[in-house]
Amino acid sequence: MNTARYLLGTGQDTAPAFVDDDTTYTYRELRSAVATLGSRLEDLRLPPGFPVALAGPNSFFWVAAYLAIMAAGLVCVPMPAALTPEEFRSRLQWVGCRAVMFSGPERRRHTLAPEIAVLGDELLEQQASVPFEIRDVDPDGDAAYLFTSGTTAAPRVVRITHRNIQANTDSILGYVGLTEEDRMLVVLPFSYVFGASLLHTHLRAGACLVNQPSCVYLEAVVNRLAGQRCTGIAGVPSNFHALMRNSSFRSRDLPDLRLIQQAGGRMSPTIIDEIRTAHPRARLFVMYGQTEATARLSYLPPEDLDRRPGSIGRGLPGVTLRVVDREGRDVAPGEIGEIWASGDNVSPGYLFDARRTAEKMPGGVLHTGDLATRDADGYIYVVDRAEDFIKSWGHRIASQDVETAVMELPEVISVAAVGVPDAVAGESVAVAVVMRPDADADAARLTAHCRARLPKHMVPERVAFVDRLPLNSSGKVVKREVRAWFHPETVESSVPAGAR
Repeated sequence: MNTARYLLGTGQDTAPAFVDDDTTYTYRELRSAVATLGSRLEDLRLPPGFPVALAGPNSFFWVAAYLAIMAAGLVCVPMPAALTPEEFRSRLQWVGCRAVMFSGPERRRHTLAPEIAVLGDELLEQQASVPFEIRDVDPDGDAAYLFTSGTTAAPRVVRITHRNIQANTDSILGYVGLTEEDRMLVVLPFSYVFGASLLHTHLRAGACLVNQPSCVYLEAVVNRLAGQRCTGIAGVPSNFHALMRNSSFRSRDLPDLRLIQQAGGRMSPTIIDEIRTAHPRARLFVMYGQTEATARLSYLPPEDLDRRPGSIGRGLPGVTLRVVDREGRDVAPGEIGEIWASGDNVSPGYLFDARRTAEKMPGGVLHTGDLATRDADGYIYVVDRAEDFIKSWGHRIASQDVETAVMELPEVISVAAVGVPDAVAGESVAVAVVMRPDADADAARLTAHCRARLPKHMVPERVAFVDRLPLNSSGKVVKREVRAWFHPETVESSVPAGAR
């Protein structure tokens, strides 16, 4: 089945589908917009399966264009936010896009070659010239090309099929319990796989998505959550760290909030406890996934948060997760290995990169690169990304363990721990810390706190207080940039302006 038909087949005509600013669009209006844009795409006479780029912030047009591209039998290429014009053109050329759909004012930032067709949101004012029918597609044909987050290396383009999207969406809906009455506040870009999964699940459930265009002003996020009577919010750790430590989210009564979803990295147990205390009526799902898995691989049920602290849970229905050693053998409970995943949600590979596909997804099994342990009941605990381990004095230190200790301090908003080259130790531990605006930046207090909770070799030897951490468009910390701040030859000049 075409994913556009799959996603648009549930919502009632008069039910709200998307709230953009103060305008509510119904499912009837969304279907009409998809038909209008799909008809215009057909006028371009692009070959079936041809890539079409989609750029700009979340909006009603973005959602309609995303669905229209798939409905026309083409492949949607969501472009990450904050690309420079040069990066944008380079990615268009590399993927081979001959058409771009722009949401909002994004098109003014880019000058494109004349042979590239440009379509904007003014098309929504037009009616389809002829009746539009959603194309039949091969379920194993590509539906979207998604760029990886690029937090540890240069981004790659992941092929996502119609089967991938529908399998993962069905799996998520099997446990999260969405209904047509739900209203999700969206703070994540739809170009990010987590944001895309929210779009998929809520449309399939016939529910409503409420757009929050920016997280810069945290009180605006909380006010919209309350004012729109949202039943759900989803985010990555940096979103929740900021909301809990630097806004009224921790004290505001939000009686409609019943569902909180967190993925995109391990969140501090302290923050998890604070969220549950602040919003005891809401069910908090801790989840794990990757772009190569069409978003989601596992989840921890809310009722297991106390029994399995720090766990990412077990595989979704239809997903098999293993923790294996270097030879691909299952490790014993408590031993560290790499997470391998298989299922209909696993991508067939990277675009134009057969070598990396064979390395990362041999035989359709995703080698995640995440090191973890499992317990006797099969619950998995991520230790760290392999490349984020800090090797100091012969020890392998999980950067997340250091970050967890620092986040226990209530005045800390966020932290990133990295390894810095050290001639004697191999690497020493360094942390970049964002404090609440009204807090004192006290390195001695922070170090003393860590010394009381961590072994000596894990205590940070360098502390930089900064105004913000480097985040990608998905809200994830880009640790290679943090490491550059602390390089021994450039540390004085490379720590960003505003550091304290």
